[in-house]
Amino acid sequence: MTTHYTTTAKALHWSIAVLILGLLGLGFYMTGLPLSPRKLQLYSWHKWAGVSVFLLAVVRLAWRATHRPPALPQHMGPLERLAAHAGHHLLYVLMFAIPLSGWLMSSAKGFQTVWFGVLPLPDLLGKDKALGDLLQTVHMGLNFTLVAVLLAHVGAALKHHFIDKDDVLTRMLARRT
Repeated sequence: MTTHYTTTAKALHWSIAVLILGLLGLGFYMTGLPLSPRKLQLYSWHKWAGVSVFLLAVVRLAWRATHRPPALPQHMGPLERLAAHAGHHLLYVLMFAIPLSGWLMSSAKGFQTVWFGVLPLPDLLGKDKALGDLLQTVHMGLNFTLVAVLLAHVGAALKHHFIDKDDVLTRMLARRT
């Protein structure tokens, strides 16, 4: 039984983590800006980075489906195991739902998503201001949920490392040789 995640799983985990943290920071920052060319540029970057997270999540889910992760530590009780699995499932759901809700919102608001500024993606919905406003609320709610789940995820990893003194955190880090 393997005790560490694969190098590919680690690379996907940390790439997505860095992108998500950047997207959260950028998202909260840009919403408070007045309308300007800079704000529109930031929204464009935010959208293509969100599409990138979505695509990396597809790759990550495919990798996870074909490569078993390390087993949870034996000392974990049934409720802790359930919480770990539920938290990971919720993270996967959010990695898909948040970019999709942003894309749907942009479509409904009449702003096309252009990946890396060169590949226009099709609008998923027709222009509908009321629906766009609703989707904006959904997108924000999902992001606040993500922040809460990420805090729990990081808190659990730190608990395992400093209190339980097991390998849950270190097996997702680069190995020292």
